[in-house]
Amino acid sequence: MSHTVVLVDDEPDIREVATMSLEAVAGWRVLGASSGREAIELALGGEAEAMLLDAMMPELDGPATLAELRAREQAEGREPLPVIMLTAKTQGFGPARVAEIGAQGLIAKPFDPMSLGTQVAKILGWE
Repeated sequence: MSHTVVLVDDEPDIREVATMSLEAVAGWRVLGASSGREAIELALGGEAEAMLLDAMMPELDGPATLAELRAREQAEGREPLPVIMLTAKTQGFGPARVAEIGAQGLIAKPFDPMSLGTQVAKILGWE
């Protein structure tokens, strides 16, 4: 089944690898964003079914991006978009912290490009 996801990472190389993985291996459509602000606009555009969000970015980091997205969703009466955090520093992002910020799960970087879609699908119940 085809899905559309927003992929947010300030590192172009990571965006490229993850996009190729999700498009070629999982067969999904990827909307790429290099910043939290861009990600919020894409998420509110109505096409995305989920977001993969880098935890550490300049200006607006992942948790702040997610907080702003949730506030805008609530103000507009929207259902919350499922969000999975992507991070190289998993310390401090245990299950309690992930739930506290309103994310559905966490995928550690570096991730395996061949199984990224499977990991996302498992977290979101798309299997």
